[in-house]
Amino acid sequence: MGGRTRRRGDALLAVVHQAVLDELDEVGLGRLTMEGIARRAETAKTSLYRRWPSPEELLLDAIAAAFPVEVPSPAADDLRGDLIRALELMIEWSRHPTSRAVRAVLAERHRHPELVDALYSRVFEPAGRRFTATVLHHYAEVGQLDPGLITPVVEDIGEALVIKHAIDTGQEPTPQRLAEIVDQAILPAVHGSPTRR
Repeated sequence: MGGRTRRRGDALLAVVHQAVLDELDEVGLGRLTMEGIARRAETAKTSLYRRWPSPEELLLDAIAAAFPVEVPSPAADDLRGDLIRALELMIEWSRHPTSRAVRAVLAERHRHPELVDALYSRVFEPAGRRFTATVLHHYAEVGQLDPGLITPVVEDIGEALVIKHAIDTGQEPTPQRLAEIVDQAILPAVHGSPTRR
């Protein structure tokens, strides 16, 4: 039997998303083209243009499709655990190809400022801006935290300390370090109290 299996819908979308990420890894943002993506995905370039006007738009779509959003405890009864899980989610995502894509886009901020703006407005903002921010705002909405204490600086604490640890050590933070970040930095900032063991 010859010929390729005709892919549609979600199956084709997954292949195209993977193709744009692989193409970005190989050629870089400045040389990303619909031709290269279509060739890698084994689909027609015209099919891509029917859905995305540019390779950058396709790349944003691929990043958005894989970008995670924290799901806090519905009862809002485990702030510490929810914050730790949010940082774990950040680390899990950091291993995904879309994390490399985000770093590639941010590294080209001076050449593609409009793409960076779109990354924030269409990917990060709908997902809650920062890891842990969704959790913090959820607890504020149900009256467990003072919303006035959840400032942009407080929203940044968890991400910033995870990234600093990775830069300083070349390794992902351990579960113990994540707990320390929550207990010693985030919870005191929102006037929470860590669970003592």
